[in-house]
Amino acid sequence: MADLNIPAAPAIDGTTHLHSGKVRDLYRIDEGEHAGRLLMVASDRISAYDHVLSSTIPDKGEILTRMSLWWFDQLSDLVPNHVVSTDVPDAVAGRAVICENLDMYPVECVARGYLTGSGLADYEATGEVCGIALPAGLEDGSGCRRRSSPPPRRPPWATTTRTSRTPPSRASWAPSAPPSCVT
Repeated sequence: MADLNIPAAPAIDGTTHLHSGKVRDLYRIDEGEHAGRLLMVASDRISAYDHVLSSTIPDKGEILTRMSLWWFDQLSDLVPNHVVSTDVPDAVAGRAVICENLDMYPVECVARGYLTGSGLADYEATGEVCGIALPAGLEDGSGCRRRSSPPPRRPPWATTTRTSRTPPSRASWAPSAPPSCVT
């Protein structure tokens, strides 16, 4: 992973570092109630096109973890997840979860609104992205939205013209909101 410019993972007492990805570090818990399970820590690193940038975003790891936990909670009635506990070592509090050790199912999902990166390379070679034929003549940064897609959902108070009206609280038009990212 040195070619991706990933800094060394910090040492965490009672764990063994197993792997560092572009944004997360993975540790095995060696002692205590959760011995044998995994500690997954979200860092403040930034990655772009399979390269880790030298700058970071303060508290990004905490925000990623909070968003993930919110989604796991939203989907808990539909599908189980790997999270066992958020009671993690103080050194990584708020940015880590204790997880079950599961077998990986090798699937990656990338959602983009524009043709770029590996999708652009595939398009230039075959005229397709993931087996879906795209119109000829697209360039780096061309919009990818399919015309058959439904329009994005808008809250009832949103209009196409500028208004001075204050929008109602989110609770009035959405089932629930993700946790605040500001503490």
